[in-house]
Amino acid sequence: MSYDEVREVDEAVAAALEGERERQNDTLAMIASENHVSEAVLEAQGSELTNKYAEGYPGERYYGGCEFADEVETLAIERAKALWGAEHVNVQPHSGSSANLGVYLAVLEPGDKILSLDLTHGGHLSHGHQANFAGQLFDVEHYEVDAETGYLDYEGIREQAEEFEPDIVVSGFSAYPREVEWERIQAAADAVDAYHMADIAHITGLVAADVHSSPVGVADFVTGSTHKTIRAGRGGIIMCREEYADAVDSAVFPGAQGGPLMHNIAGKAVGFEEALQPEFEEYAEQVVENAEVLAETLQGHGFSLVSGGTDTHLVLADLRESHPDTTGGDAEEALEEVGIVLNANTVPGETRSAFNPSGIRAGTPCLTTRGFGPEEIEIVGDCIAKVVDNVGDEEVYAEVSETVDELCAEYPVYG
Repeated sequence: MSYDEVREVDEAVAAALEGERERQNDTLAMIASENHVSEAVLEAQGSELTNKYAEGYPGERYYGGCEFADEVETLAIERAKALWGAEHVNVQPHSGSSANLGVYLAVLEPGDKILSLDLTHGGHLSHGHQANFAGQLFDVEHYEVDAETGYLDYEGIREQAEEFEPDIVVSGFSAYPREVEWERIQAAADAVDAYHMADIAHITGLVAADVHSSPVGVADFVTGSTHKTIRAGRGGIIMCREEYADAVDSAVFPGAQGGPLMHNIAGKAVGFEEALQPEFEEYAEQVVENAEVLAETLQGHGFSLVSGGTDTHLVLADLRESHPDTTGGDAEEALEEVGIVLNANTVPGETRSAFNPSGIRAGTPCLTTRGFGPEEIEIVGDCIAKVVDNVGDEEVYAEVSETVDELCAEYPVYG
């Protein structure tokens, strides 16, 4: 992609955009919530639809001139239904958090009760953290993973639901490496006549490809992001049973948002079309296999992994036992210096600050998109271990940087 037109107007922004393209090409992105979209998705998101206001829904807009906006949004909706098997889909949320807000507004009143996974145990801010709108508007209680196994304690969740009596039970995660048993969360919600919202923001692509179990048809509401493992336009999505369609649509617009970002919805439509192709299932399977290889490689170097491994696209390493003097922030900073970009992350039973926690989270979607297989992932795992084992050693950094450069050159993201 050329930035010649931008450069004509604004050299500073053009330089930053070119710098970002080079950064993505020249580093290994392992932040579990990121991915590299195709040139087609990039082109759709940069289209003239960025100019168009289209408040409302297809066929029921509050502005004229929406015939092509209607066509694009309808395509995105129909493709999402085909991917996930949902009865009703809203593709207008600006993000996964906006999608969660849409569900809350559809069925809850301020002060109602939410039961959700604790942030330090793998949950998300929008599930009810006190710094987030959900924690400020609603009465929130959190469940946790089992301290010894790192797995969700489904019986404990049900017991906690029966004691707390929430209005909605939230499942899903941002840093839980295991497959979720959606039916058991649903049983906990049913026991107290609560709604169940499953947040699949991280695993939308894995669910679409049937390499992870689906909560669609189990939970009342399913929310997600459209730019992570699904590799579509950046934004959010809500899926629900037809009986909740009007409430959800009204909650999104006009309840939580004004005009939809039609250029992003175009990117969603294109990305969904790509995900409907047979090769996407192969991609999703490779994402999971690569994560398993990464987990095994790190364990071989003595790293302790939350839950002992992974079923998904991410691994969560707890450094307290293997590297007691190294924080997640130390590891993140050292790895970025050699071109491996992941993030520090809290771990169950966190004893440090959330700003400099005890763990690191690493995902394989971006590397898999680049074409990495098990052999390359094992090399990356070795590099991560070498750096974290030798924080501050410039000779090690130089050696690992050279390996990273070779991998990036062999598997470019964009030309």
